[in-house]
Amino acid sequence: MALSGFCEPRFERVREEFERNFAERAEVGASLCVTLEGETVVDLWGGTARIDTGVPWQEDTVGMVFSSTKGATALCAHILAARGQLDLDAPVVQYWPEFAKNGKEKITVKMLLNHQAGLPNLRRRLPKGALYDWNYMVTALEEEEPFWEPGTRHGYHALTFGWLVGEVVRRLSGRSLGTFFQDEVAEPMGFDFWIGLPEEIEPRVAPMIPAGPPPDELLETPFISAMLNDRTSLPGLFYWNVGGWGPSRWDSREAHAAEIPAGNGITNGRGLAAMYAPLACGGSLKGVDLVGADTLARMSAVSSASGRDAVTLAPGRFSLGFMKSIDNRRQPLGLQNSTILSEEAFGHSGNGGSLGFADPRSRMSFGYMMNRMAGLEEDDDRKQSLVDAVYLSLNYRSKESGTWI
Repeated sequence: MALSGFCEPRFERVREEFERNFAERAEVGASLCVTLEGETVVDLWGGTARIDTGVPWQEDTVGMVFSSTKGATALCAHILAARGQLDLDAPVVQYWPEFAKNGKEKITVKMLLNHQAGLPNLRRRLPKGALYDWNYMVTALEEEEPFWEPGTRHGYHALTFGWLVGEVVRRLSGRSLGTFFQDEVAEPMGFDFWIGLPEEIEPRVAPMIPAGPPPDELLETPFISAMLNDRTSLPGLFYWNVGGWGPSRWDSREAHAAEIPAGNGITNGRGLAAMYAPLACGGSLKGVDLVGADTLARMSAVSSASGRDAVTLAPGRFSLGFMKSIDNRRQPLGLQNSTILSEEAFGHSGNGGSLGFADPRSRMSFGYMMNRMAGLEEDDDRKQSLVDAVYLSLNYRSKESGTWI
């Protein structure tokens, strides 16, 4: 596979793993970027952007990064907190009075960010297209009753995270989440990342290649079994109650244009790495100040962790809006999904395999996105092989403890 871009000699093993993804791990099209001390040291892309026409992946090709979008949404909340406009420990109703219904009066902003709010799904059946209607989703969440006592456990808020955090940002800033992110982060820093894609960018978007059905050996694993056999369960609602938003709709203009701040961000590896680069360098970079040291410390510290996430049914660890290193390699089949970083790192992965994160200790940021998606609970080595190569290039020694040291 002929790749484009560049890679500093120190990170040659990263290039080698990127090439192996195409040669051995069924990569179709992808981009990868790594920064160190705020400077780009790896910027690679290659493969095919559109399998229907054979159009190659270009330098400016972008695609949907699904839950990696949550990192951008969380960052917007933390920017407001750093400016003193948002108290993360305050009740949500202080900023969003209509939220105070059906047992949600004491939910704090912190609980929205660390997946403890008890609102991972909606019980009401969502009509087709509901996810594209901001007001509809916000009103539905105002009426919803928590699935558990808020603050007592955590469960991954796969889609609701975006409207919950995004509405707080909208109430405080007077701007939609996507507009706030463009105004305060993407445009000042000069990188491509949209939550609500402008129509003129559509020709650059690589359509996603959905994963096939899960193999037979995964059908009886906890999450997939619950998802298939009980559509009223949390895994079942997670998968089925999405208003028709699925593989057949992901690449529609309507899906790209909407603001779904937990799941429809469109960017590439360079955009993910660029977003996290200031957070790897103390919160500021090249004249753009995002957050200060106190806020950055809260962004990176573990805020909720469990041996059994109420939704994914697997162990999970979160800071305030970001995933932390998680090593599930020794868990039973179906619970083994892992993203092994250093303990200081924080970021977010996305459905299918994308990943962006900052590592403040090594002052490194990382971004990877691709168009061929791995399946739910599929063992997918692509992103972890790249992460491992980066840490080895930085003279980290081992991940046997469950984090890179």
